[in-house]
Amino acid sequence: MPATPSDVVPDPELACEQEYVTDLYARLDAARELAERRWRQAISWPAVDPQALQERDATVRFHGERMVAFDAAEAGLCVGRIDRADDGGALYVGRIGLPGDDSAQDPALVDWRAPAARPFYVATPVHPLGIVRRRHIRTRGRTVVRLDDEVLTTGLAGSGLTGEAALLSALDASRTGRMTDIVRTIQAEQDRVIRSDAAGVLVVQGGPGTGKTAVALHRAAYLLYTHRERLARRGLLVVGPTPTFLRYIADVLPSLGETGVLLSGLGQLRPGLDARGEESPETAAVKGRLEMVDVLRAAIAGRQVVPDGPREVEIDGFALRLRPVDVTRAQAAARRADPLHNLARPFFVRRVVDTLTKRYADRLGRDVQAGAGLLDREDVAALRREVSEDPGVRSLLAELWPVLTPERLLTDLFADPARVAEATPGWSDADRALLHRPRPSPAHPAPWTPADVPLLEEAEEMLGFDDSAQRARADRDRQRALHRAQETLDVLHGSRSVDLEDEHLEAEVLSAGDLLSAEDLADRQRELDLRTTAERAAADRTWTFGHVVVDEAQELSPMAWRLLVRRCPTRSMTVVGDVAQTGSLAGAERWDAVLRPHVGDAWRLEELTVNYRTPAEVMEVAADVLAATGTGLTPPRSVRTGGTPPVAEVTGEAGLAARVAEVAADLAGGEGTTAVLVPPSRLADVVAALGALRPDVQSGPGADSSLGPVVLVPGEAKGLEFDSVVVADPQGVLDEGVRGLNDLYVALTRATQRLTVLSPGPLPAVLDRLAPAVV
Repeated sequence: MPATPSDVVPDPELACEQEYVTDLYARLDAARELAERRWRQAISWPAVDPQALQERDATVRFHGERMVAFDAAEAGLCVGRIDRADDGGALYVGRIGLPGDDSAQDPALVDWRAPAARPFYVATPVHPLGIVRRRHIRTRGRTVVRLDDEVLTTGLAGSGLTGEAALLSALDASRTGRMTDIVRTIQAEQDRVIRSDAAGVLVVQGGPGTGKTAVALHRAAYLLYTHRERLARRGLLVVGPTPTFLRYIADVLPSLGETGVLLSGLGQLRPGLDARGEESPETAAVKGRLEMVDVLRAAIAGRQVVPDGPREVEIDGFALRLRPVDVTRAQAAARRADPLHNLARPFFVRRVVDTLTKRYADRLGRDVQAGAGLLDREDVAALRREVSEDPGVRSLLAELWPVLTPERLLTDLFADPARVAEATPGWSDADRALLHRPRPSPAHPAPWTPADVPLLEEAEEMLGFDDSAQRARADRDRQRALHRAQETLDVLHGSRSVDLEDEHLEAEVLSAGDLLSAEDLADRQRELDLRTTAERAAADRTWTFGHVVVDEAQELSPMAWRLLVRRCPTRSMTVVGDVAQTGSLAGAERWDAVLRPHVGDAWRLEELTVNYRTPAEVMEVAADVLAATGTGLTPPRSVRTGGTPPVAEVTGEAGLAARVAEVAADLAGGEGTTAVLVPPSRLADVVAALGALRPDVQSGPGADSSLGPVVLVPGEAKGLEFDSVVVADPQGVLDEGVRGLNDLYVALTRATQRLTVLSPGPLPAVLDRLAPAVV
């Protein structure tokens, strides 16, 4: 049989596969029904102690997640089949695993993450791995609509692509504005990364269109499958660059049956805070420096005040003096007791109050009649309460050692140039000025920015959190619950029947109170916690994850890396990005420089070299821009041509916005998604012009291309892809970006089908490959 990359299988084979797939769906329905039945049973379990409650909650969550996985598998349950040599039979590969009959040695369906499924993704004619044929099964709903076969027994090298027909079909399909999984079309170099060991930090460097994001998400699903027990307990965090990006990828992991994953931007990593404020790139870069750790430490120390001279407070007509040396000694004692500001404060307060109480007692002793000046322990305790509750004393303590929240610390610091100067010795005045932010007011609130979040979290670590009030409140709630439970038992105990004729038998009748204590009943009445691991992690800033995935990681500052490493003490991380696309002043130019301060040598590098998204004609244009960046990186190899060569037009300054709107509206009228990428100064004009033709146009970090054309600056398009892309004013992109060449490289490589470049004047030299038409 002649070797071809793919053969379309005739209809008789399709009918046979349809029969098998129908059986798989019957097994799926039965498995889901069983999971739902066990979920309902678990909810009603009687649990009378904390351990039983934990077991009940875990069982409920387990079967709930199984139901989600079964629902997700409904769309495209079976993705393919591998026929083994030596009459080894066939293995079917799918989104989840399904058991076979009791007598069958092989499962009915192998989970794509299982070791047995790996040959489906990596076998080649040169290295067939015991496989004679690979079949891709394409379904629509529960109906098999197409089969593509690859014969692996010829020994010919072929194209180097796994399932070329299925892959190219997926790549040529119109985009929907949402990322989909790549379970059907995972390639060998992608599979190697996905199944790589979880230990340490894995860095995946890949150019545009190499599938970095898809690989990272499928790696997350693979690790959750392989290390289920550990990661189901600790969860997995995926960090992305923008809200648009997170929405774009949101469907992938659920489609793979995984719900224990928290998707978050840097600005949302602090519970209760959605930091979307804007600031200059220079300010964000300064806030991202590791030196900010010392700045925060100095800012906290500056709030522990030693007065220049004695301070007096008046209590009941007596003036009590507190000397600077008293404050210094109290501070030293507090710091010895606890290095964290808020946790050390009670020790400082106690020392100062003791000092003032002693002086109060001494004054009282001198003012009473002879023989009445001795104070017993109860008298001293009463004086101490009087001192500690005095408003003047409290005000003085708040001045000398205030209780600080991270938000208050940073707000006060940024609003006061004097505080900034004190905390930044050796800094230039220009850098100090970048930290200044006016104190917010109801009329002019100052929103927190993503660069503030690592600082707030770092400050929390230094300040410490005094949870005594919360613990006291929880204890009061617990006591109330016990009281209610005891009242319930008393009622039940009192309702015991007394109509028995035999008093001896009556004494042996057991009431609820004989079987349960009030504490047991209170535990049983505790509300069932049905939150997923991700939901619980999102609400707890001290939560540490079993694994962290960072996408567009080249954009993160050193302080952001410090935050993420703290949230993953095991240093088990997958980091994906492209240093040729770095758009942030605080971002990475080299991976080693970024990672070594945080993880030392505990990291390794993998590279993705094949471009599945960008047509070769477009990549040739982008490659010239990449060469100009000076990174020395090789552009990824495109696997397909787009059919539509990229075009350029010179519009003139006055006609640019109108022409951009006209071209974009025309493209948006066809199939797929459309994006216009512009320098910041052009954003408003282009949105207005396109909005006149397409009212469904959107712009900004929340823009959704599934709803209509979008207008974005290049940084907002990172990680995204669109069928049609219009790049407006490429010279403006170069001039206005802090890393202009990188931004232009990003803009040019978002297109999967069509690229149009519109310029008000001559094209930049790096785009000489394009021959512009003048309109």
